[in-house]
Order: sequence, then C-alpha cells, then structure tokens
Amino acid sequence: METHRRPPVIDMTPEGDFRDPVPPQPGTPFDRLLARLGGTAILVAAAGGGLLLAGLAILAIGILVPLVIGAGAIGAASLWWRARRARSRGEVPPGQVRFVVIRR
Repeated sequence: METHRRPPVIDMTPEGDFRDPVPPQPGTPFDRLLARLGGTAILVAAAGGGLLLAGLAILAIGILVPLVIGAGAIGAASLWWRARRARSRGEVPPGQVRFVVIRR
C-alpha cells in the first residue's frame, strides 16, 4: 500500500449532507466535438465487432457442415461394407446385422 497518498477530503455540511462538487468548466467546442466523435466511433466499433463475430460463426458453420456430412458418409459406408462382408461369409443371416460395442 502506498503511504504517500493523502486521504480524500469529504466535504459535508453541518447537517450531514454532502456538498455539491465544483461544477465542471464548460468545454470548448473542440472538446464537445471530440466527445461526440468518440461516442460515435465506439458505437461503430461495437457494431463492426458484432458483424465480425457473426461472420466468423457463418464461416465456421460453412466449414463444419461439409466435414460432418463427409465423416457421416465415411462411417455409414464403413458399416455397410462390414455388414456386406459379414453376410457374404455367412456370419450373419440376411436382414440381421448386429453391432457389438467393445468397452475397454
């Protein structure tokens, strides 16, 4: 903790109310222009960030959907091929395909 700081001065009336702080000095026209311009810039930056986030979400969905379709097609083809081989070897009667899950 820094010990060189002076404690804040709380200005109170004898009745226990806080006194009004010193009113701020009126800003110059340049200060008002900068305040308005800064607020507008922050609003534009927030809107741009939201659009960027939405664009990234659409891009991710556009990349993941074909990936899921491809993986599902490969998995289905693999199961179909194994069932076909099992039926051709007579391991499973036609129309009855059993899948076994091995837990280790």
